Formats: sequence, C-alpha cells, structure tokens
Amino acid sequence: MVMFLFLVVALAVVVAAVTLAVVGGGESGPLPEAAPERLQDALPPDRPVGRVDVERLRFPLVLRGYRMADVDDALGRLGAELAERDARIADLEAALEAALEGVRAAAPADRPARVCVDKTEHEDGER
Repeated sequence: MVMFLFLVVALAVVVAAVTLAVVGGGESGPLPEAAPERLQDALPPDRPVGRVDVERLRFPLVLRGYRMADVDDALGRLGAELAERDARIADLEAALEAALEGVRAAAPADRPARVCVDKTEHEDGER
C-alpha cells in the first residue's frame, strides 16, 4: 500500500511539473535562437599575414569537424598572400639580377666585378 501511495505522489509531481513547464513557462516567451559559433581569431585584413597569425588561428568546432566556409576563407587568404609574396620575390630577384648584370658590364675586362649582397637576418629568423 505504501508503494502504491508513493507511485501516486510521484505521478502527481511529474504531471504538475510537466503542466507547469508547458502552461506556465514564464512571461519571457521561448528562448532565443543561439547564435552560431563563428571564427573569432580571423586573419588580419589590414596587414600581411604573419607566422604568429597562422599559429593563433583556431576554427570553431561543429558537428562534423570545422565550418567549411571558415576554413575555405582562411586557406584562400593564405594562398593569395603566398602568391603575392612569391611574385614580389620574383620581381626583386629579377631586379637584383639586372643590377648585377649592369655592374658586371661596367667592370673592366681585366678585373672581375665583385659584388657584395648583404643577406641580413629578418626579425623572424629567416634569411
């Protein structure tokens, strides 16, 4: 008999809780939609991308890995930066070669031209 009373009371509590949740859910209305998690540490748009920017880049996780749009944007930006830097390096190497040819052409024939190109280290340690 005690068990029967316990089950009746438990059933009444469950019915009351469900009724309260459905009918008296509060005056604020339904919960607002959660904003989708977006990429917070985007690559800087106002300057070239550096090594630190790439190391700090973190993509938000979704159900199946990462948001493809965020990854595609980051890879597109990095690809464009690399292409721009490669073109700049090629231009600088061509200008250096032209300058060296001019120095070699202006040097006397009996003495070979000596050109010293200073290859100082950059701030990130690369030459």
